[in-house]
Amino acid sequence: MLLMEEGEKRLRLRRRRLVYLRTGDRETRPLYCRINLSVPVLDRFFSNGDTRQDFRLSRESLAVLLNLLHQDRRHGWSATIETLVFLFWLASGASYRVVSRVFGMPRSTVHRIVHQVTGEVVAICHKVIHFPKTAEDLAAVTRGFAGLARHRAFLKAAGAIDGCHVRIKPPSGPDGHCYLNRKLFSSIILQAVCDHQGRFVDVYVGWPGSMHDSRVLRHSPLYRQVVYPPPGHFILADGGYPCLQHPLPLITPYKRPLQGVGPQRFNGHQGTLNH
Repeated sequence: MLLMEEGEKRLRLRRRRLVYLRTGDRETRPLYCRINLSVPVLDRFFSNGDTRQDFRLSRESLAVLLNLLHQDRRHGWSATIETLVFLFWLASGASYRVVSRVFGMPRSTVHRIVHQVTGEVVAICHKVIHFPKTAEDLAAVTRGFAGLARHRAFLKAAGAIDGCHVRIKPPSGPDGHCYLNRKLFSSIILQAVCDHQGRFVDVYVGWPGSMHDSRVLRHSPLYRQVVYPPPGHFILADGGYPCLQHPLPLITPYKRPLQGVGPQRFNGHQGTLNH
């Protein structure tokens, strides 16, 4: 009887200690070491709110990225929280100081997360950004472009190319002015080839913002190595690029003034791809 009473006392004592440790842990751990729904960004994410305003990605795209980046962590941060911090920093263009206030965490932690997740994203980008791998995949792309343009003349279109400017802080030194683009802000140029659904199949980035799109193209592996598109296919481009047959088949709109019905119709069909 005494042994049973002693055992019950020990069990009750253990339970009290566990309750104390759990409660104490919740109360004493720094706010940033646990999911904090008082942070509006996290509250919207975990309550199935719209993620585009904070991360510029749909919830579906976020789920894919989180799945690709998921791995065990040796510290208190989950893969989900780290990825959200990284994406918010990218989407907002905010400083580490601002992001640290938004998420209630130290600036040093934001700095580490940004650099760590950047490396992880670069390491897996080949799983997402790649040319069509099979003849069936390529056929789906070409049919997609023909459907968008509403004409069979685009059944050999294997991609669409364009460039955009990524805003940066200009580097110091005599070459800093080279990064000033025609829109009067400093940038580097991202060249991308997309399929009919807007998914990247090739990217090339890094040249100063003052360079013309056609010059960036001529320096890219896409142009120099002729790895895509397959023979008999072409890539669509806007008027900022030259119309080419070799080494890279590139089809651009007819230049104005347009002469004849054919060029007008072609430009009209290609123009539908921009909407």
